[in-house]
Amino acid sequence: MSLTQLKTRAQLGIHAPEVRVEVHISNGLPAFTVVGLPETAVREARDRVRSAILNSGFEFPARRITVNLAPADLPKEGGRYDLPIALGILSASEQIEASGLADNVCFGELALSGECCRIEGLLPALIASKKARQGAIIPSQNRTEAMLLQDLPIQLATSLAEICSSLNGGKALPMLDPMLPQHSPDPTTDLAEVYGQYRAKRALEIAAAGGHHMLMMGPPGTGKSMLAQRLNSILPLMSEDEAMSSASIRSVCQMPVNPDNWLQRPFQSPHHTVSGIALVGGGRNPKPGEISLAHNGVLFLDELAEFNRAAIEVLREPLETGRIHISRASGKAVFPAQFQLIAAMNPCPGGCDSIKSCDCSPQQLSRYRNKLSAPLLDRIDIQIELGRLEHRQLIIEKQKATQTSSEVRQRVCNARKLQLTRQGCVNTRLGHSDLDEICGLSQKLQQTLINGIEKLRLSTRSYHKLLKLARTIADLAAAEAVNETHIAEAISYRRQDRRQA
Repeated sequence: MSLTQLKTRAQLGIHAPEVRVEVHISNGLPAFTVVGLPETAVREARDRVRSAILNSGFEFPARRITVNLAPADLPKEGGRYDLPIALGILSASEQIEASGLADNVCFGELALSGECCRIEGLLPALIASKKARQGAIIPSQNRTEAMLLQDLPIQLATSLAEICSSLNGGKALPMLDPMLPQHSPDPTTDLAEVYGQYRAKRALEIAAAGGHHMLMMGPPGTGKSMLAQRLNSILPLMSEDEAMSSASIRSVCQMPVNPDNWLQRPFQSPHHTVSGIALVGGGRNPKPGEISLAHNGVLFLDELAEFNRAAIEVLREPLETGRIHISRASGKAVFPAQFQLIAAMNPCPGGCDSIKSCDCSPQQLSRYRNKLSAPLLDRIDIQIELGRLEHRQLIIEKQKATQTSSEVRQRVCNARKLQLTRQGCVNTRLGHSDLDEICGLSQKLQQTLINGIEKLRLSTRSYHKLLKLARTIADLAAAEAVNETHIAEAISYRRQDRRQA
């Protein structure tokens, strides 16, 4: 009898718990059993592993083989367990020397020829391995996403035979060279391409500086979508920790990570027919949705009032907490969702220039407005209305010099640097306990803010949001304290609440 243990990692949401692959070979009728809550793809590893071992020039033991994937109560899915199972069988049958695997975790799906094939969702497993100070053996086809990690010894393998040769004293597996982070912003869009709309541009700059959520309302063709699509061009690049977190989510969702510009903040823009599950995530084995894919970046909802109301109402909790909890019969998952919501909509279903000049019936307007609940609007910091530009005015605006994204981004970066130095986070994520200290107001300023809230019939939540907004406006002006001008400008961005009430 012979027993061998190897290590790998499972995929559980965006987490990667360690799994022990225990292989026991004993006398008895030939059999190959995999236990430890394996799903169909893992159970089918028996046939892939047998063929891969034979086609790699080794002997498959004609004895009783039991493979245990521990812990037994953790669901196992995918083909990532093929390689450690094959190496465990070869080690237990004394065909290879497995001592070199003691400090490494192994991942890889095996083709029938013994080739190591790409696996999905590898990045969270590599991050967990780095924290545990473990090395890793991965398929060469996963080279691109593995290059994002620094200070992790990663060996690349193209086939089972190559790994076995290395373990038996042959040529060592090639080591992966990590990639240096890229710091170039996306040059494809520029805020200077939007003519006029200076108040909306100012609001967008404030939203970028403090991470505030924003709703733009205006008739078709006023530049709402153009402004939203250029928000990324004025946002600072992600830190390496933020970029790694966002890249892990994309890896789990089987979406490619661009190593050439991986510090660029994500920008997700789902169609208005998106379902609630696609928006927040879910499924039999919960996977991240659009809001998690927008983690550390922007979620743009164009034509907000055309979304299914039940779908957009699920945004309430993640807008407040920055994460989403998903519960299913097979288990629970928590995904990060610290996104910045940018939404756009028409004033009415007919797309009129403004509510005052609307030709829609009261019933149509009522149905249209009721698609957005007051609690959802209450969570949106900046609500601004855009007017239509006349053709003559548009020609004049084209001839004017306007600020580029790089100029605005510099001011945004300066404001964010102040916030990170002062409190360690952007203003929109300030806790209520920190507001009095960081955004402290005199009695006169407090009364000014309260008067504005009462006039607009806003909630208590709006008091805190307006305070954070005023703090961001002050940071853009490099002011140490919030003054009356900052309070007045912050209140002016919430007037849309009264129209919706």
